[in-house]
Amino acid sequence: MASTIALEQIERVVRNQHHNPFEVLGPHSIDRDGKQVWVVRAYLPNADTAWVVRPETRKEYLMTNEQHPQFFEATIDEAIEDEKGLANYQIRYKSGGSEHVAYDPYAFKSPVITGFDEHLFAEGNHHRIYEKMGAHPMKQGGVAGVYFALWAPNARNVSVIGDFNSWDGRKHQMRRGNSGIWDLFIPQLAVGARYKYEVKNHDGHIYEKSDPYGFAREVRPDTASIVADLDQYEWTDQNWLDHRRQSEPMMQPVAVYEVHLGSWMHESSAKPAKQADGTDAPVVTVADLKPGARFLTYRELAAKLIPYVKEMGFTHIEVLPVAEHPFDGSWGYQVTGYYAPTSRYGSPEDFMYFVDQCHLHGIGVIVDWVPGHFPKDTHGLAFFDGTHLYEHADPRKGEHKEWGTLVFNYGRNEVRNFLIANVLFWFDKFHIDGIRVDAVASMLYLDYNRKPGEWVANEYGGRENIEAAECLKQVNHVLFSHYPGALSIAEESTSWPMVSWPTYVGGLGFNLKWNMGWMNDMLDYFSMDPWFRQFHQNNVTFSIWYAFSENFMLALSHDEVVHGKSHMIGKMPGDDWQKMANLRALYTYMYAHPGKKTLFMGMEFGQWSEWNVWGDLEWHLLQFDQHKNLKHCVERLNTLYRREPALHTQDFSQEGFQWVDCSDNRHSVVSFIRYDKKSEEFILTVCNFTPQPHSHYRVGIPQKGYYREIFNSDAREFGGANIGNLGGKWSEDWAFHERPYSLDLTLPPLSVIMLKLDVQKTEAALNSSRLR
Repeated sequence: MASTIALEQIERVVRNQHHNPFEVLGPHSIDRDGKQVWVVRAYLPNADTAWVVRPETRKEYLMTNEQHPQFFEATIDEAIEDEKGLANYQIRYKSGGSEHVAYDPYAFKSPVITGFDEHLFAEGNHHRIYEKMGAHPMKQGGVAGVYFALWAPNARNVSVIGDFNSWDGRKHQMRRGNSGIWDLFIPQLAVGARYKYEVKNHDGHIYEKSDPYGFAREVRPDTASIVADLDQYEWTDQNWLDHRRQSEPMMQPVAVYEVHLGSWMHESSAKPAKQADGTDAPVVTVADLKPGARFLTYRELAAKLIPYVKEMGFTHIEVLPVAEHPFDGSWGYQVTGYYAPTSRYGSPEDFMYFVDQCHLHGIGVIVDWVPGHFPKDTHGLAFFDGTHLYEHADPRKGEHKEWGTLVFNYGRNEVRNFLIANVLFWFDKFHIDGIRVDAVASMLYLDYNRKPGEWVANEYGGRENIEAAECLKQVNHVLFSHYPGALSIAEESTSWPMVSWPTYVGGLGFNLKWNMGWMNDMLDYFSMDPWFRQFHQNNVTFSIWYAFSENFMLALSHDEVVHGKSHMIGKMPGDDWQKMANLRALYTYMYAHPGKKTLFMGMEFGQWSEWNVWGDLEWHLLQFDQHKNLKHCVERLNTLYRREPALHTQDFSQEGFQWVDCSDNRHSVVSFIRYDKKSEEFILTVCNFTPQPHSHYRVGIPQKGYYREIFNSDAREFGGANIGNLGGKWSEDWAFHERPYSLDLTLPPLSVIMLKLDVQKTEAALNSSRLR
């Protein structure tokens, strides 16, 4: 029987050159001698013989292969009104002595992606595109399988390859839509299947790519995507989410513990942990640790990290990037799987469990997000469809040579959509509470780390990356529209204006910005011999001049304890006692200063060695009192910070801060007051940044009464000399510092003290006429 399709069409399918194999394969109604009949065509590489099987009748129709040995066709001349009459037919075929029965992918013609989806995506406004792109387990026509969709507009052909088809791109060729989205439903495929896309350009070159929208990946160095269903986990944090939605984080305490999950702690036992389904988790060994050492899984981290963070009193955990990345040494900042939590620590459901447990224990989760660049790994986004799809073609705009990475083309709507939807994805599917956006400055400036001639000016001749700025604005606008109460934190080190201002007044829309100026000034100041500090009082005071121009977060991050910079304790001058005293004073000043807080792991107990991504924190140091006491100091600071509204309700308003005296550079002493927004409470902070204690040091105060010493970084419990004010001081009717009353204080060496008016004791004294 002659074929019902042109040989040229058959050859295009056989050669994997057809943009829409549905035009050839699957069921088709044709006219034969004035009669409508159905033909079913299939391309079955390696098959010897084949039959169409109708499951409802078990009737079989022999398929012929006259035009090509692997191109089969059967005619069904029974009375069948439409394709529904052929629903769920199967193809039985023999290959090399074995027999197979499978549903025909090309019988499932209805695309999941609609024309409206394509329209929104092309505009850059499909904020839930991850619900359509990627691999999605579902049923079509009552048959379970997986629907695949991929954006590759410049590809000649795209196929799905995996274990299920012996990684043979001829077997599951995809269909191209009008917007460059390729799709295919593969029946009988299930969660756990490994897959990639075989992408061919118009020269026939093949690129095997992981799924940009894939929800799971193999453990590196393997790079296949894994079919996952993210809607099966049963969350228990609805109360947390409801409360967050009604909250105003700018008036709440935000004390962040920054963590790299792979180097916080390792499990030295080689016994594999269990995944959510009860199977053994992959054991990822770390060469620099003793044999058998492996990463803790997300679930093990939930059991170990969360109690530690709760004990320390931090409000949030910030995890360095957990999106899939191939190289451990990148710390997670060279991402290849933006929609997949890294499989180093377990499955997506395991990460959900980690976040769920954080919320159960009152801890928020912030994820580092990296929209500024991506690596050149061949399985990733680079040169994705044989063209510069996600990146700029011009290396002057599309490459960070210093980092060896590529820059997103923020002006392309679909690329911008990929990034915007990615942010919502992590909030939607993993219930995170915030993002910390990495390297914002590298996005905002076209000449960032580029020499003259290595960058291209914008349309106005300037160096500002207008497209990147607009992308960030849209990210934040969409984020806060969907998730009020969330945090969006910018790591931005330049003077770009209004980074943390709302988009409706022209800002970039973040609600927090790392205060890099404060960090640099304070680390420079504290690294000096204390004698020289009298000449650098400006390092301490300058930050207040601009403290309320942005919503600042004071961050002592991982970047400050790597690349030869030494860890925090190593930056401090003096002997071991003085180093610890300096560090306690720095941390206490940080908590008293306006701004939210971030502290990197290991800083809380005074780790000596620089952070090593391949190793553990130096937990053994906690056997020594000086490290244990520093840890206790940070724990008490977090407790105080959360308890005292004056320390967090007016971080971003001039009304919340007032200098008492910032001019005593001779003694390296500063004093200031923090005010609560909703009450008349205030806290007086006095800092002595020299090793010389001061007796009878007078500080002006606005109200008379008894001032309780609520914190002293020199306390014995913190390893200090225990010099202080015996729990508190009564005010004196001695006007000082332009205030009607004053305190006669003792200032411990290298210390910060905080005092608060004890209203109850003061009123009791007034009632007994003690102060009259």
